[in-house]
Amino acid sequence: MLEQVKQDVLRANQRLPEEGLVTLTWGNVSGIDRASGLVVIKPSGVGYKELTIDDLPVLDLDGRQLEGTLNPSSDTATHLALYRAFPGIGGVVHTHSSWATCWAQAGRAIPPLGTTHADYFYGEIPCTRSMTDDEIANDYELETGNVIIETFTGRDPLEVPGVLVKEHAPFVWGTSVKNAFDNAIVLEEVAKLAMHSEQLRPGIQPMNQALLDKHYLRKHGKNAYYGQRT
Repeated sequence: MLEQVKQDVLRANQRLPEEGLVTLTWGNVSGIDRASGLVVIKPSGVGYKELTIDDLPVLDLDGRQLEGTLNPSSDTATHLALYRAFPGIGGVVHTHSSWATCWAQAGRAIPPLGTTHADYFYGEIPCTRSMTDDEIANDYELETGNVIIETFTGRDPLEVPGVLVKEHAPFVWGTSVKNAFDNAIVLEEVAKLAMHSEQLRPGIQPMNQALLDKHYLRKHGKNAYYGQRT
């Protein structure tokens, strides 16, 4: 299983520039093998085209590096905090994708305005509070994870699989590496759609709750009926 996670993490990191989600090396993807509790993540500062599977650091949930000689991503502590707090997730994607980062820099949640959003996110995509000076000065990456976890108090992280870290950028997750990557693509698209919608109709309100329920629940949960039954 760990070998499959390595393959998935390698491919997902390589796809970040292909999908237009990053500039330079401004993003990283990780995955976890829940059976062993081991996390695979992109190494810090290495170009996506240069990555090989042997470059990928493997760590336990306490951050001890067990495989690989390269330093893991500087955002590793954030990823690990999310894996510890959200046991249902299998992959985490961090980008500085342009549209979502605009909302993060503005400190605004992305409201659900249409069914594109509702198919993947069951409500607004929240934005964290500002981090304090102490949080920034001490264990910044861990505290970034903690402020995300705080934001999800009372929320199901699998129903809203992403967040905007205020004045920073999005972190997105999913049940697997592939699912997290798909959610990152969707988050960027709904961020763009929401911004244009607000420009076309200032003061636009969130979508009808019944329509939000319909579109989310037909794809998710025990009564989902979208797609093919196997």
